[in-house]
Amino acid sequence: MRRISLLTAATAILFSSVAALAQGLIDKGFVAGWNVMVDPAFGNGCLIQSVFEDNTVFRLGYDAENDRGYFVVFHKGWGNIKKGETYNITFDLDGETFNATATGFYLDKVPGAGVFFEDRNFVTAIAQKSGMTVYNQAGEKVIAFDLKGSNKAIEYARKCQKEMN
Repeated sequence: MRRISLLTAATAILFSSVAALAQGLIDKGFVAGWNVMVDPAFGNGCLIQSVFEDNTVFRLGYDAENDRGYFVVFHKGWGNIKKGETYNITFDLDGETFNATATGFYLDKVPGAGVFFEDRNFVTAIAQKSGMTVYNQAGEKVIAFDLKGSNKAIEYARKCQKEMN
C-alpha cells in the first residue's frame, strides 16, 4: 500500500472546504460524460463531476485558495459520517491501493468523504486509470466506479483553470 502525502487542514480551511460544497457551482460544459464546473468557494477552482446511476457523486478538482487538489465521493454507503470530522479510508485505482485521511462532507443529505492532496501529478494518475474503488475506515467497500472519460474532462478542467487565473 502507498501513503499519499496530505495537507493537514487548519480549522478555517476545513470550514471553508465544507462551505464550498454547499455553494452553487458554475457550469462550464459537459465533456466525455463529465461536468466541468467552477467552484467559487474554492477560489474559483475548476473541477470535474460525474453522477452515477445510484446517485453517487464523484468530484475531482482544484482548491485554488489553498493550492491543492481534492476528490470527494458522496454516497449513502458512507453511513454515519459527520461533517468536518476526519476518517481513515482506503481507495484503489486499477489495483494500486492508497491510504488517505478523508474529511466528512454532505451534499444535500448524502454523506461524503473528501481527500485533499498536494501532489499535482496525482490528478494525472487518476486520469490515466479506468476505475476507482473506495473503502470506509472499516475496510468495507463503499463504491466502485468507472473513470472513463476523466482524462479528457481533466484536460478541459485544466483549460478552465487557466482561464480562471
